[in-house]
Amino acid sequence: MISGTKTPRAYLDNAATTPMSDEAIRAMAPFWSEQFANPSSSHAQARAARRALDDARDDLAETLGCHPEEIVFTSGGTEADNLAIFGVARAHPGEVLVSSIEHSAVLEPAREVGARFIPVSRDGAIDLQALDALLGPSTSLVSVMTVNNEIGVIEPIDAVVEHVRDNAPDALVHTDAVQAVAWFDLADLASSCDLISVSAHKFGGPKGVGALIVRERARALISATHVGGGQERGLRAGTENVAGIVATACAARHCKELRVEAGKNTGALRDELVDGLMAAYPGAFECAPRERRVAGSAHLVFPGIQAEEMLIALDQCGVSCSAGSACASGALEPSHVLIALGYSPAIARSAVRFSLAASTTQGEIDLALSVVPKVLAGLSAPLEMGD
Repeated sequence: MISGTKTPRAYLDNAATTPMSDEAIRAMAPFWSEQFANPSSSHAQARAARRALDDARDDLAETLGCHPEEIVFTSGGTEADNLAIFGVARAHPGEVLVSSIEHSAVLEPAREVGARFIPVSRDGAIDLQALDALLGPSTSLVSVMTVNNEIGVIEPIDAVVEHVRDNAPDALVHTDAVQAVAWFDLADLASSCDLISVSAHKFGGPKGVGALIVRERARALISATHVGGGQERGLRAGTENVAGIVATACAARHCKELRVEAGKNTGALRDELVDGLMAAYPGAFECAPRERRVAGSAHLVFPGIQAEEMLIALDQCGVSCSAGSACASGALEPSHVLIALGYSPAIARSAVRFSLAASTTQGEIDLALSVVPKVLAGLSAPLEMGD
């Protein structure tokens, strides 16, 4: 629970960003001052920075289940997604297919290259039959996220890859795994993908650091979108953020060490929160079964409530959450994810995303269970709405 002011706060917006772990903060601190050199220079201080960068790359590769040379460091998940879409479109022309519930970091570049969109089921699962119908000899790239950032649903990535290999063997498969690292071992979950995007601040690392894993199969079929000094094996020019990269590797390792126990604890807190809120507001519902969502996802629809008004009231009462992607905050349009699932705009505007992390405490859940029902009661009486 955050209590830097007189009013305690419950931070339940971890899908937007997680707090940095103490281990990551300590790991990066020396690189703000005494170990500040550019790793591309040739003197002793630069060589020390290069060693730190190489060690962090090795460490992160071991954690994520890839080879060090497959990691391309970026400024975050958005750049990693952009590199995957634009980089492949440039070097491996053809038709791009993406799921209809992707993050805007995939959707926007996909639209620019004329992508086609793969529909999903009512609970957010990719429609594999529809994917088969879209695949063909001209397909160059298929992008399906590992975990949806709004509703927390886990996509069947291995099945997606299998269908692509069977129907379009020359196509590459990309997955935006930004929301997955905190909950899953990518070595198991996304090992068959050719391109994998991750972002440090979603698992206890710093903002402004991410990576695109580029498997050997994809290396000749992707080109740089940032050009200049040729860093990152020519796929991402620009001086590497050594401090951020060191902290990212540390955060990923720490996250992996705690993942199993943290998942159990977080899942129990999530269930307590969701069950309590659904009991307090009859008619509230979840858009996807809990067993198909990550432990930190507590996405709920409150029919008859305007999410925007609810979020303002919750913020004033000390509960931080969101209506969907933080990158789209302030947008008047209903969630494209819920529209893709087949819900009406009215329902989509009634959805609130409470997202937990390993750092979420019982006190934060208690505070939310005390505050949210009162806010709901003050905004509107429950009423039935269509789908």
